[in-house]
Amino acid sequence: MSLALLLVTGNDPGPIAHTYSIVARDLKTGELGVAVQSHYFSVGPIVPWAESGVGAVATQSLVLVDYGPRGLDLMRSGMTANQALDSLLKADAHNEGRQVAMVDAKGNVAAYTGSKCIPDAGHLTGAQFSVQANLMANATVWPAMKAAFEKAEGDLAERLMKTLEAAQKAGGDIRGKQSAAILVVRGQPTGKPWMDRIFDLRVEDAVDPLKELRRLMRLRRAYNLEDAGDNFIAEKKPVEALKAYEEAAKLAPEVVELQFWAAVSMYTNDRKPEALKLFRQVFSKEGHWADLVPRLAKAGLFPDDPKQIDEVVSQRPRGRMDRMTSK
Repeated sequence: MSLALLLVTGNDPGPIAHTYSIVARDLKTGELGVAVQSHYFSVGPIVPWAESGVGAVATQSLVLVDYGPRGLDLMRSGMTANQALDSLLKADAHNEGRQVAMVDAKGNVAAYTGSKCIPDAGHLTGAQFSVQANLMANATVWPAMKAAFEKAEGDLAERLMKTLEAAQKAGGDIRGKQSAAILVVRGQPTGKPWMDRIFDLRVEDAVDPLKELRRLMRLRRAYNLEDAGDNFIAEKKPVEALKAYEEAAKLAPEVVELQFWAAVSMYTNDRKPEALKLFRQVFSKEGHWADLVPRLAKAGLFPDDPKQIDEVVSQRPRGRMDRMTSK
């Protein structure tokens, strides 16, 4: 067992997550988030922790994962971020190797960089956010992160991503890069935790984790829109559903399924010419989607009319065998 691992918990070995990260609360929406990149396999289950209406935590360096769930527990019980972090540090006999940052649901921020974190290491706090890094290529990384977050535009997820990208541009982890993660939750809980996570994405191992995380974020946004469209359909709001489906298809044009559902919504909302054109595009790429149309009719999601079903299914390009059979 290495000395570094012994430092982690005192007795039991644990993960070593040297990395850079940001925890933040969005001043407008109240959303809470954490984003991280590291030269460490699968950093996502270790560093970022967040709960809607409670707070967000990043626990790293010679990491004690307990700071994440226990920090949330303490903030949920009514402690501020500072009180929660102070309580955990006092109970940790080896806190000199930790680097931890927390933000609570009211925007209070607390951060700590232990004296035995491997340099270059440090943190900076701002209005309802903290950036922290250890084992960096140079000491400009976390100042660059702070500056990037403060000037970034867009929603919280976008601002978190720009912060990570600024860290990498400034030099990043001295060892390189391997994995990344982003976790963003709603400001106010819905009572359904699975609905409170707006982004929960992980890149476990990649040559360029941030580029892959960017791609996954785009897809998540597209599928969020598709989910919204499905909800609008259930609420009998076809106009809103159509708009959501169309936006999803534009955001991720390579995902055929999103185009298919947009076409279904168009067809069932008096935009048949556009729908048929889109169906042809979908079926020319992946013909098996045509087989789904009659099944949708049985489930009440498409007109149960043989003529209309045939009109759509016939948009599938005919192969040579099909043409020979019809003669």
